[in-house]
Amino acid sequence: MQTIDTFATRLEDYLAPSQIDQVKRAYHFAEVAHTGQFRKSGEPYINHPLAVAGILADMHMDHQCLMAALLHDVIEDTGVAKNQLGDEFDTQVAELVDGVSKLSNMFQSRAEAQAENFQKMTLAMAKDIRVILVKLADRLHNMRTLGHLAPEKRRRIAKETLEIYAPIALRLGMNAIRVEFEELGFRALYPLRSSMIEKAVKRARGNRNEFVAKLLTSIEASLARNHIKARVFGREKHLYSIYDKMRAKRKSFTEIMDVYAFRIVVEDVDTCYRTLGAVHNLYKPVAGRFKDYIAIPKANGYQSLHTTLFGMHGLPIEIQIRTEDMEGFANQGIAGHWLYKSQDANDDSGHRRAREWMKGLLELQQSAGNSLEFIENVKIDLFPDEVYIFSPMGEIYELPQGSTPIDFAYAVHTDIGSSCVACRIDRRLAPLSAQLESGQTVEIIRANGARPNPDWLNFAVTGKARSGIRGALKAQQDSESLMLGRRLIERALASFNYRLEQVNQSAIDEVLRSAKLSHFDDLLAEVGLGNQMPNVVARRLIADQTPVAGLSDSNQQDPLSIRGTEGLVVTYARCCRPIPGDPIIGHISAGRGIVIHIESCNNMVELRGKNEEIMSVRWEDNLSQEFAVELRIELEHEPGLIAVLASTVTSADASIDRISILERDAHLATVNLVVNVQTRIHLARVIRKLRHIHNINKIVRVRS
Repeated sequence: MQTIDTFATRLEDYLAPSQIDQVKRAYHFAEVAHTGQFRKSGEPYINHPLAVAGILADMHMDHQCLMAALLHDVIEDTGVAKNQLGDEFDTQVAELVDGVSKLSNMFQSRAEAQAENFQKMTLAMAKDIRVILVKLADRLHNMRTLGHLAPEKRRRIAKETLEIYAPIALRLGMNAIRVEFEELGFRALYPLRSSMIEKAVKRARGNRNEFVAKLLTSIEASLARNHIKARVFGREKHLYSIYDKMRAKRKSFTEIMDVYAFRIVVEDVDTCYRTLGAVHNLYKPVAGRFKDYIAIPKANGYQSLHTTLFGMHGLPIEIQIRTEDMEGFANQGIAGHWLYKSQDANDDSGHRRAREWMKGLLELQQSAGNSLEFIENVKIDLFPDEVYIFSPMGEIYELPQGSTPIDFAYAVHTDIGSSCVACRIDRRLAPLSAQLESGQTVEIIRANGARPNPDWLNFAVTGKARSGIRGALKAQQDSESLMLGRRLIERALASFNYRLEQVNQSAIDEVLRSAKLSHFDDLLAEVGLGNQMPNVVARRLIADQTPVAGLSDSNQQDPLSIRGTEGLVVTYARCCRPIPGDPIIGHISAGRGIVIHIESCNNMVELRGKNEEIMSVRWEDNLSQEFAVELRIELEHEPGLIAVLASTVTSADASIDRISILERDAHLATVNLVVNVQTRIHLARVIRKLRHIHNINKIVRVRS
């Protein structure tokens, strides 16, 4: 068991005596604070922070980081205050400890508490990378001692480690810790699968040794002939990597183990490319399997050349070629490069990229609606598979696999994403939902006044894009609900022969106080969203004033004009799909504003029976917007008929929003067609043109 004295001896290799004394002082402070506390294994609690500090000492972290590791649980577990740590040591150590400390259990659900903890940790990490290094070391020691916990808790911690902490370690380039996280997490989460794969690997290893030795000899001989100095060694896949590939690629264990992997470490970048030529001369390369991560590093700064060869007997050989510096970075990541001290412009790409990612965390935090949304977005961005996209100016952007032009637009800038209306991929117009591939050039077309579409959330992949869309939609809804709320209040007051300007400020203050709102605009927004009834609010606003003789019943109000431009706070019911020209009625729905139905809609009968808030509405004259309407068409099915339907609708200046076909038998089919039209007259023109198609037997508008 490690003691503070043996630990201090290890530090003598790279820390000054005065710094080691400060580390010892932190240990003794933590030891006193944790007196009487024990871990599940029965050992004194202080052994855990000492082990965490030992993991960080292996990375040669500075004395402040080691002090934070020793003190990382005192705020949470012993009641020591953050300012007390600042007085005892220094503010930087106190900030590090506070960044790592988990929040007290003050939330209703465990998911929300965990999300809040993760949010706090990642924000602190964006300011000082040492926070996440302490947290990773803390989690690593907890994973190493997981066996003492109850099975359910073991599985929960292992799942969290595989979903969050292993991807963070990968993102920061700390491969050695990432591999250990995955191995320990895999064993705890799937003990049976882990042991089966481990036994299979041991059986296969004996058959592979001779073949690996032959391949190693042939590669070394080829490099020697080309006068290349290098270290060559075989790489064995770890258990979780084998399991993950079997599951993701649907391959058998034998297929995974038939791939032989080698790493070649050389002196400089030029030699990397010479080595690539040498191995391609030795064995034939597999087309499409070469990746140059030196010219275009991964998002976490990882650099290497990857190629796959047809080896002896046609078996595939995976080769990684890199320099000694790249090898060190691949294993230690930013921990080995003192990122938090390197703020100069000459940082290597790994430092810069890691800092850019952490800066993105702060942007996500500012735009995320809550901690659960934040953690969802961060988990999305932690997925390592990426595509590399070029801007028209030749700048390279890394995006997760499956990203769309919307994700690219938000990656460039939030304002560009929010004002995007179309895009060109490799100079050709393409849909905003198209999935991007590496090497494509994407140009975003913008328009003044353009706003994000809620449908974008169905295909946007990155956390920044999803968070930006949600933020813009919320701001749009707030603005629209405020405008609609003002219209509704003014209309309700007009029924009492009052105008909004005539309402006393004292009456407004009283209504705000009873509604627990700060500003009158908040009240108007609540009315616009349907959370407050306009007639009720209007009556309360003028309760202490004498009504003017005349109208006093809200049912005699003039109908509210529907302009079609109200946005998110006025929605059109999907059950009856009203369009201009239809007699309509409004239903106030909490959180959604006004829902517009056709007067004869069956659902309105039910809503009236529940005494829901119903209001009189009408269409404004000369609307230019398009509205969706559903048609059910019964026809005799024949090849090419859908194309005829589409061209007929287009010829009537309408567009198809959605189409579905239900084949009733070999000859007859029912087509459900959702088309966008401007008015009932426009719809009649579309139906008239469709009736000219001889195969059509019946056309019905779906109203309920």
